[in-house]
Amino acid sequence: MDQALAQIADRVRAAAADQTPLRIRGGGTKDFHGLALHGEVLDTRALHGIVSYEPSELVVTVRAGTPLAELEAVLAEQGQCLPFEPPHFSKAPSDAATVGGMVAAGLSGPARASVGAVRDYLLGVTLLNGRAEPLSFGGQVMKNVAGYDVSRLMAGAWGTLGLLTEVSLKVLPVAPAEATLRFECNQADALRKLHAWGGQPLPLNASCWVQDGSAGTLYVRLRGAVAAVDSACRTMGGTRLDNATVAPDWTACREQTLPWFTDRAQHPAHALWRLSLPQTAPVLTLPAAAQPLIEWHGALRWVQAPESAGPALREAARAAGGSATVFIAPREDSTGVSGQFDLQSSALEQIHARLKHSFDPAGIFNPGRMAQAW
Repeated sequence: MDQALAQIADRVRAAAADQTPLRIRGGGTKDFHGLALHGEVLDTRALHGIVSYEPSELVVTVRAGTPLAELEAVLAEQGQCLPFEPPHFSKAPSDAATVGGMVAAGLSGPARASVGAVRDYLLGVTLLNGRAEPLSFGGQVMKNVAGYDVSRLMAGAWGTLGLLTEVSLKVLPVAPAEATLRFECNQADALRKLHAWGGQPLPLNASCWVQDGSAGTLYVRLRGAVAAVDSACRTMGGTRLDNATVAPDWTACREQTLPWFTDRAQHPAHALWRLSLPQTAPVLTLPAAAQPLIEWHGALRWVQAPESAGPALREAARAAGGSATVFIAPREDSTGVSGQFDLQSSALEQIHARLKHSFDPAGIFNPGRMAQAW
Protein backbone atom coordinates (compact mmCIF):
# COMPACT_ATOMS: atom_id res chain seq x y z
CA MET A 1 0.00 0.00 0.00
CA ASP A 2 1.53 3.32 -1.07
CA GLN A 3 1.71 6.36 1.18
CA ALA A 4 -1.34 8.18 -0.24
CA LEU A 5 -3.56 5.14 0.11
CA ALA A 6 -2.14 4.34 3.57
CA GLN A 7 -3.00 7.85 4.77
CA ILE A 8 -6.53 7.58 3.45
CA ALA A 9 -6.94 4.16 5.08
CA ASP A 10 -5.73 5.55 8.39
CA ARG A 11 -8.27 8.33 8.17
CA VAL A 12 -11.10 5.91 7.38
CA ARG A 13 -10.06 3.69 10.27
CA ALA A 14 -10.03 6.63 12.67
CA ALA A 15 -13.38 7.87 11.40
CA ALA A 16 -14.94 4.45 11.91
CA ALA A 17 -13.62 4.32 15.46
CA ASP A 18 -14.96 7.79 16.25
CA GLN A 19 -18.06 7.43 14.04
CA THR A 20 -17.07 10.62 12.25
CA PRO A 21 -18.93 11.09 8.94
CA LEU A 22 -16.74 11.37 5.85
CA ARG A 23 -17.71 13.06 2.60
CA ILE A 24 -15.84 11.24 -0.16
CA ARG A 25 -14.97 13.75 -2.84
CA GLY A 26 -12.92 13.83 -6.05
CA GLY A 27 -13.33 16.97 -8.12
CA GLY A 28 -16.67 17.78 -6.50
CA THR A 29 -18.30 18.37 -9.89
CA LYS A 30 -21.43 16.46 -8.90
CA ASP A 31 -21.93 17.90 -5.43
CA PHE A 32 -25.21 19.38 -6.68
CA HIS A 33 -26.85 15.95 -6.76
CA GLY A 34 -28.10 14.07 -3.73
CA LEU A 35 -30.12 14.63 -0.60
CA ALA A 36 -27.35 16.15 1.51
CA LEU A 37 -23.61 16.65 1.86
CA HIS A 38 -22.43 15.71 5.33
CA GLY A 39 -19.08 14.99 6.93
CA GLU A 40 -15.45 15.97 6.68
CA VAL A 41 -14.18 16.04 3.11
CA LEU A 42 -12.00 13.06 2.20
CA ASP A 43 -10.24 14.03 -1.03
CA THR A 44 -9.41 11.11 -3.33
CA ARG A 45 -7.27 13.03 -5.83
CA ALA A 46 -4.03 11.82 -4.26
CA LEU A 47 -4.91 8.41 -5.76
CA HIS A 48 -3.74 9.43 -9.21
CA GLY A 49 -2.44 7.71 -12.31
CA ILE A 50 -3.07 4.98 -14.87
CA VAL A 51 -2.00 1.62 -13.43
CA SER A 52 -2.11 -0.36 -16.67
CA TYR A 53 -3.44 0.06 -20.18
CA GLU A 54 -3.54 -2.58 -22.88
CA PRO A 55 -4.96 -0.99 -26.05
CA SER A 56 -5.00 -4.33 -27.85
CA GLU A 57 -7.06 -5.84 -25.01
CA LEU A 58 -9.40 -2.81 -24.74
CA VAL A 59 -8.85 -2.64 -20.97
CA VAL A 60 -7.52 0.12 -18.72
CA THR A 61 -6.97 0.16 -14.95
CA VAL A 62 -6.80 3.59 -13.38
CA ARG A 63 -6.67 5.02 -9.87
CA ALA A 64 -9.88 6.63 -8.70
CA GLY A 65 -8.57 10.16 -8.20
CA THR A 66 -7.26 10.46 -11.76
CA PRO A 67 -8.88 13.30 -13.74
CA LEU A 68 -11.40 11.92 -16.21
CA ALA A 69 -10.08 14.26 -18.92
CA GLU A 70 -6.60 12.80 -18.48
CA LEU A 71 -7.86 9.27 -19.01
CA GLU A 72 -9.88 10.29 -22.06
CA ALA A 73 -6.81 11.99 -23.57
CA VAL A 74 -4.71 8.84 -23.16
CA LEU A 75 -7.43 6.73 -24.77
CA ALA A 76 -7.81 9.21 -27.64
CA GLU A 77 -4.11 8.85 -28.49
CA GLN A 78 -4.83 5.19 -29.22
CA GLY A 79 -8.04 5.89 -31.13
CA GLN A 80 -10.16 4.59 -28.25
CA CYS A 81 -12.78 6.06 -25.93
CA LEU A 82 -15.30 5.60 -23.14
CA PRO A 83 -18.31 5.11 -25.43
CA PHE A 84 -20.90 5.93 -22.75
CA GLU A 85 -19.70 9.56 -22.77
CA PRO A 86 -19.61 10.32 -19.03
CA PRO A 87 -20.44 13.95 -18.22
CA HIS A 88 -17.80 16.03 -16.46
CA PHE A 89 -19.86 18.97 -15.17
CA SER A 90 -16.58 20.76 -14.47
CA LYS A 91 -16.79 24.52 -14.08
CA ALA A 92 -13.04 25.13 -13.68
CA PRO A 93 -9.78 23.17 -14.09
CA SER A 94 -9.43 23.07 -10.31
CA ASP A 95 -12.60 20.99 -9.96
CA ALA A 96 -11.94 18.48 -12.74
CA ALA A 97 -14.10 15.36 -12.66
CA THR A 98 -12.36 12.17 -11.55
CA VAL A 99 -12.65 8.56 -12.69
CA GLY A 100 -13.83 7.48 -9.25
CA GLY A 101 -16.52 10.13 -9.29
CA MET A 102 -17.59 8.97 -12.74
CA VAL A 103 -18.17 5.45 -11.40
CA ALA A 104 -19.71 6.55 -8.10
CA ALA A 105 -22.21 8.81 -9.87
CA GLY A 106 -22.96 6.26 -12.58
CA LEU A 107 -24.02 8.96 -15.04
CA SER A 108 -23.78 8.50 -18.79
CA GLY A 109 -24.07 10.87 -21.72
CA PRO A 110 -26.07 11.05 -24.97
CA ALA A 111 -24.93 7.66 -26.31
CA ARG A 112 -26.08 5.69 -23.26
CA ALA A 113 -29.25 4.25 -24.84
CA SER A 114 -27.27 2.73 -27.73
CA VAL A 115 -23.98 1.65 -26.17
CA GLY A 116 -24.80 1.03 -22.50
CA ALA A 117 -24.06 2.73 -19.20
CA VAL A 118 -21.00 3.15 -16.97
CA ARG A 119 -21.77 -0.07 -15.12
CA ASP A 120 -21.70 -2.06 -18.38
CA TYR A 121 -18.03 -1.15 -18.89
CA LEU A 122 -16.92 -1.68 -15.30
CA LEU A 123 -14.80 -4.84 -15.11
CA GLY A 124 -13.38 -4.59 -11.61
CA VAL A 125 -12.89 -2.31 -8.62
CA THR A 126 -10.66 -2.03 -5.59
CA LEU A 127 -12.04 -0.15 -2.62
CA LEU A 128 -11.77 0.52 1.08
CA ASN A 129 -14.82 -0.50 3.07
CA GLY A 130 -16.04 1.18 6.25
CA ARG A 131 -13.46 -0.76 8.29
CA ALA A 132 -10.61 0.51 6.07
CA GLU A 133 -10.19 -3.01 4.69
CA PRO A 134 -9.02 -3.18 1.04
CA LEU A 135 -11.42 -5.25 -1.06
CA SER A 136 -11.15 -6.25 -4.72
CA PHE A 137 -13.97 -7.40 -6.97
CA GLY A 138 -14.08 -8.41 -10.62
CA GLY A 139 -10.91 -8.28 -12.65
CA GLN A 140 -9.38 -7.04 -15.88
CA VAL A 141 -11.09 -9.32 -18.37
CA MET A 142 -14.47 -9.02 -20.02
CA LYS A 143 -15.64 -12.56 -19.18
CA ASN A 144 -15.17 -12.72 -15.44
CA VAL A 145 -17.91 -14.87 -13.90
CA ALA A 146 -16.35 -15.74 -10.55
CA GLY A 147 -18.69 -14.87 -7.65
CA TYR A 148 -21.15 -12.01 -7.38
CA ASP A 149 -20.77 -9.06 -9.73
CA VAL A 150 -20.11 -6.63 -6.89
CA SER A 151 -18.10 -4.25 -9.07
CA ARG A 152 -21.15 -2.97 -10.88
CA LEU A 153 -22.88 -2.40 -7.56
CA MET A 154 -20.50 0.53 -7.05
CA ALA A 155 -21.74 2.33 -10.17
CA GLY A 156 -24.30 4.85 -8.97
CA ALA A 157 -23.75 4.14 -5.25
CA TRP A 158 -22.54 7.73 -4.75
CA GLY A 159 -19.73 6.63 -2.42
CA THR A 160 -22.11 5.27 0.20
CA LEU A 161 -20.71 1.72 0.07
CA GLY A 162 -16.98 2.37 0.00
CA LEU A 163 -14.10 4.51 -1.14
CA LEU A 164 -13.01 3.48 -4.63
CA THR A 165 -9.24 3.32 -5.05
CA GLU A 166 -8.86 1.66 -8.49
CA VAL A 167 -11.21 0.76 -11.31
CA SER A 168 -10.77 -1.41 -14.40
CA LEU A 169 -12.78 -0.40 -17.46
CA LYS A 170 -13.55 -1.83 -20.85
CA VAL A 171 -12.92 0.72 -23.63
CA LEU A 172 -13.81 0.68 -27.33
CA PRO A 173 -12.31 2.00 -30.57
CA VAL A 174 -13.65 5.30 -31.84
CA ALA A 175 -16.26 4.65 -34.54
CA PRO A 176 -14.83 5.05 -38.07
CA ALA A 177 -17.78 7.16 -39.24
CA GLU A 178 -20.21 9.64 -37.70
CA ALA A 179 -23.07 11.80 -38.93
CA THR A 180 -25.75 13.99 -37.36
CA LEU A 181 -29.17 14.42 -38.99
CA ARG A 182 -31.61 17.22 -38.20
CA PHE A 183 -35.39 16.96 -38.48
CA GLU A 184 -37.91 19.75 -37.89
CA CYS A 185 -40.80 18.12 -36.01
CA ASN A 186 -42.93 18.27 -32.90
CA GLN A 187 -42.47 15.98 -29.91
CA ALA A 188 -45.01 13.37 -31.00
CA ASP A 189 -43.50 13.08 -34.49
CA ALA A 190 -40.00 12.89 -33.03
CA LEU A 191 -40.98 9.99 -30.79
CA ARG A 192 -42.70 8.20 -33.67
CA LYS A 193 -39.58 8.51 -35.79
CA LEU A 194 -37.33 7.27 -32.98
CA HIS A 195 -39.62 4.31 -32.24
CA ALA A 196 -39.68 3.32 -35.92
CA TRP A 197 -35.91 3.63 -36.33
CA GLY A 198 -35.36 1.63 -33.15
CA GLY A 199 -36.80 -1.44 -34.85
CA GLN A 200 -34.48 -1.18 -37.84
CA PRO A 201 -30.78 -2.14 -38.24
CA LEU A 202 -29.53 1.45 -38.15
CA PRO A 203 -26.34 2.70 -36.46
CA LEU A 204 -28.23 4.96 -34.05
CA ASN A 205 -25.93 6.38 -31.38
CA ALA A 206 -27.62 9.39 -29.76
CA SER A 207 -30.64 11.63 -30.12
CA CYS A 208 -31.92 14.91 -28.74
CA TRP A 209 -35.27 16.60 -29.28
CA VAL A 210 -35.66 20.16 -28.07
CA GLN A 211 -38.19 22.90 -28.67
CA ASP A 212 -36.93 26.40 -29.33
CA GLY A 213 -39.88 28.77 -29.24
CA SER A 214 -42.69 27.20 -31.26
CA ALA A 215 -40.42 25.00 -33.38
CA GLY A 216 -39.24 21.55 -32.36
CA THR A 217 -36.02 19.98 -33.66
CA LEU A 218 -34.81 16.39 -33.48
CA TYR A 219 -31.09 15.67 -33.78
CA VAL A 220 -29.97 12.10 -34.39
CA ARG A 221 -26.32 11.03 -34.29
CA LEU A 222 -25.18 7.96 -36.18
CA ARG A 223 -21.94 6.11 -35.52
CA GLY A 224 -20.50 2.98 -37.05
CA ALA A 225 -18.98 1.66 -40.25
CA VAL A 226 -18.71 4.18 -43.11
CA ALA A 227 -21.06 2.20 -45.35
CA ALA A 228 -23.64 1.78 -42.57
CA VAL A 229 -23.67 5.48 -41.68
CA ASP A 230 -23.89 6.62 -45.32
CA SER A 231 -26.71 4.16 -46.01
CA ALA A 232 -28.63 5.29 -42.92
CA CYS A 233 -28.33 8.94 -43.96
CA ARG A 234 -29.92 8.11 -47.31
CA THR A 235 -32.66 6.02 -45.71
CA MET A 236 -33.63 8.28 -42.82
CA GLY A 237 -33.67 11.60 -44.64
CA GLY A 238 -33.37 14.86 -42.75
CA THR A 239 -30.56 17.39 -43.11
CA ARG A 240 -27.02 16.13 -42.62
CA LEU A 241 -24.96 18.53 -40.51
CA ASP A 242 -21.23 19.17 -40.54
CA ASN A 243 -19.57 17.04 -37.86
CA ALA A 244 -17.14 19.73 -36.75
CA THR A 245 -19.96 22.26 -36.41
CA VAL A 246 -22.33 20.05 -34.44
CA ALA A 247 -19.76 18.32 -32.18
CA PRO A 248 -19.76 21.17 -29.60
CA ASP A 249 -23.55 20.89 -29.38
CA TRP A 250 -23.36 17.20 -28.47
CA THR A 251 -20.76 18.08 -25.82
CA ALA A 252 -23.06 20.82 -24.53
CA CYS A 253 -25.89 18.29 -24.38
CA ARG A 254 -23.70 15.96 -22.34
CA GLU A 255 -22.57 18.74 -20.01
CA GLN A 256 -26.04 20.35 -19.76
CA THR A 257 -24.84 23.69 -21.09
CA LEU A 258 -27.33 23.90 -23.94
CA PRO A 259 -29.57 27.00 -23.75
CA TRP A 260 -32.50 24.78 -22.72
CA PHE A 261 -30.61 23.87 -19.53
CA THR A 262 -29.06 27.25 -18.79
CA ASP A 263 -32.42 29.03 -19.18
CA ARG A 264 -33.42 27.46 -15.86
CA ALA A 265 -31.48 30.29 -14.19
CA GLN A 266 -34.41 32.53 -15.09
CA HIS A 267 -36.68 30.36 -12.93
CA PRO A 268 -34.91 29.96 -9.57
CA ALA A 269 -37.88 28.10 -8.08
CA HIS A 270 -37.63 25.34 -10.69
CA ALA A 271 -35.78 22.08 -10.19
CA LEU A 272 -34.35 20.02 -13.04
CA TRP A 273 -36.27 16.74 -13.10
CA ARG A 274 -35.00 13.55 -14.71
CA LEU A 275 -37.63 11.17 -16.05
CA SER A 276 -36.38 7.67 -16.89
CA LEU A 277 -38.89 5.88 -19.12
CA PRO A 278 -39.22 3.03 -21.60
CA GLN A 279 -38.04 4.21 -25.02
CA THR A 280 -41.51 3.57 -26.43
CA ALA A 281 -43.28 5.80 -23.90
CA PRO A 282 -45.63 8.31 -25.57
CA VAL A 283 -45.83 12.06 -25.04
CA LEU A 284 -46.57 12.60 -21.35
CA THR A 285 -49.02 15.06 -19.89
CA LEU A 286 -46.74 17.09 -17.65
CA PRO A 287 -47.61 19.73 -15.04
CA ALA A 288 -44.91 22.08 -16.31
CA ALA A 289 -45.73 24.49 -19.10
CA ALA A 290 -42.34 24.13 -20.78
CA GLN A 291 -41.63 21.31 -23.22
CA PRO A 292 -39.15 18.64 -22.06
CA LEU A 293 -35.76 18.00 -23.60
CA ILE A 294 -35.68 14.37 -24.75
CA GLU A 295 -32.62 12.13 -25.04
CA TRP A 296 -31.83 8.42 -25.29
CA HIS A 297 -34.33 7.81 -28.13
CA GLY A 298 -37.22 8.76 -25.82
CA ALA A 299 -36.03 7.04 -22.65
CA LEU A 300 -34.68 10.15 -20.88
CA ARG A 301 -36.77 13.29 -20.53
CA TRP A 302 -35.63 16.41 -18.73
CA VAL A 303 -38.29 18.68 -17.27
CA GLN A 304 -37.99 22.03 -15.52
CA ALA A 305 -40.63 22.37 -12.82
CA PRO A 306 -40.96 23.42 -9.16
CA GLU A 307 -40.63 20.82 -6.40
CA SER A 308 -44.38 21.04 -5.84
CA ALA A 309 -44.85 19.35 -9.22
CA GLY A 310 -43.08 16.25 -7.91
CA PRO A 311 -46.16 14.10 -7.18
CA ALA A 312 -47.63 14.76 -10.62
CA LEU A 313 -44.33 14.11 -12.38
CA ARG A 314 -43.76 10.88 -10.48
CA GLU A 315 -47.28 9.68 -11.20
CA ALA A 316 -46.92 10.45 -14.91
CA ALA A 317 -43.59 8.64 -15.06
CA ARG A 318 -44.85 5.60 -13.15
CA ALA A 319 -47.93 5.36 -15.34
CA ALA A 320 -45.58 5.08 -18.32
CA GLY A 321 -43.46 2.44 -16.57
CA GLY A 322 -40.64 4.68 -15.36
CA SER A 323 -39.60 7.02 -12.57
CA ALA A 324 -38.99 10.71 -11.93
CA THR A 325 -36.25 12.14 -9.71
CA VAL A 326 -34.84 15.56 -8.91
CA PHE A 327 -31.50 15.94 -10.66
CA ILE A 328 -30.71 19.50 -9.59
CA ALA A 329 -32.51 21.18 -6.72
CA PRO A 330 -34.33 24.50 -7.26
CA ARG A 331 -31.40 26.44 -5.80
CA GLU A 332 -27.72 25.57 -5.89
CA ASP A 333 -27.56 25.81 -2.10
CA SER A 334 -30.55 23.48 -1.68
CA THR A 335 -29.40 19.94 -0.97
CA GLY A 336 -32.38 18.73 1.01
CA VAL A 337 -35.00 18.28 -1.69
CA SER A 338 -37.20 15.40 -0.60
CA GLY A 339 -37.17 12.24 -2.65
CA GLN A 340 -34.31 12.96 -5.03
CA PHE A 341 -33.72 9.22 -5.32
CA ASP A 342 -37.04 7.52 -6.04
CA LEU A 343 -36.89 4.20 -4.17
CA GLN A 344 -40.31 2.91 -5.11
CA SER A 345 -40.69 0.05 -2.63
CA SER A 346 -39.88 -0.60 1.00
CA ALA A 347 -38.30 -3.94 0.01
CA LEU A 348 -35.87 -2.18 -2.34
CA GLU A 349 -35.06 0.38 0.33
CA GLN A 350 -34.34 -2.42 2.82
CA ILE A 351 -31.95 -4.07 0.35
CA HIS A 352 -30.09 -0.78 -0.05
CA ALA A 353 -29.91 -0.35 3.71
CA ARG A 354 -28.55 -3.87 4.27
CA LEU A 355 -25.91 -3.40 1.58
CA LYS A 356 -24.92 -0.13 3.19
CA HIS A 357 -24.53 -1.79 6.60
CA SER A 358 -22.51 -4.68 5.14
CA PHE A 359 -19.97 -2.43 3.46
CA ASP A 360 -20.05 0.47 5.93
CA PRO A 361 -21.25 -0.77 9.34
CA ALA A 362 -20.43 2.49 11.12
CA GLY A 363 -22.28 4.51 8.49
CA ILE A 364 -19.42 6.97 7.91
CA PHE A 365 -19.39 7.17 4.10
CA ASN A 366 -21.50 9.96 2.58
CA PRO A 367 -24.34 9.65 5.12
CA GLY A 368 -27.65 11.03 3.90
CA ARG A 369 -26.52 11.27 0.28
CA MET A 370 -28.98 8.69 -1.05
CA ALA A 371 -31.39 8.20 1.85
CA GLN A 372 -32.07 10.19 4.98
CA ALA A 373 -31.80 7.09 7.17
CA TRP A 374 -28.25 6.15 6.05
